Amino acid sequence: MLNILFKITQRGGAMAAHTDYRIDELDARIILDMADHPRSGVLEMSRRLGVARNTVYARIARLEGSGVVTGYGPDIDLAAIGYDVQAFCTIELLQGRFGEVAEKLGAIPEVIEVHTIAGQGDLVCKLVSTSNPGIMAVVEQILKIEGVDRTTTAISLTEQMTRRTHQLIEEVLE
Repeated sequence: MLNILFKITQRGGAMAAHTDYRIDELDARIILDMADHPRSGVLEMSRRLGVARNTVYARIARLEGSGVVTGYGPDIDLAAIGYDVQAFCTIELLQGRFGEVAEKLGAIPEVIEVHTIAGQGDLVCKLVSTSNPGIMAVVEQILKIEGVDRTTTAISLTEQMTRRTHQLIEEVLE
């Protein structure tokens, strides 16, 4: 069994504690099947996996309830809808301003991810826009947020690898 440590996402300004959750081989097979066949139903999945439909349904409910499975997409290619410029913005905050700054960042549609970090800066955000001047406009909005001290922004030239989880889940099957 693989011991997977996951974090429940921030909701309403409060961060939930980490939960220790163990997935077994069947959980891994279900997760991989869901990723490979995202539009199929439980019955189809149970046939592919050779497992009873109720078993698959119960396992999916448990994976959702525990926070391991957090959504079903659809995955969007932002460049295909015009947001073909991506950037990463590191933000340095005034002390004790994490919650209020994160809330204000959430009101900017072009800020698509926000992470608290250790090291240089306090937050790192992934930004998208239709142009480089658009990224600059988003950075200017960020700089106007009370509690933001300074930012450093890097424009992404190309994406070398997208977010992936298959290999982590496949370790359970080895």
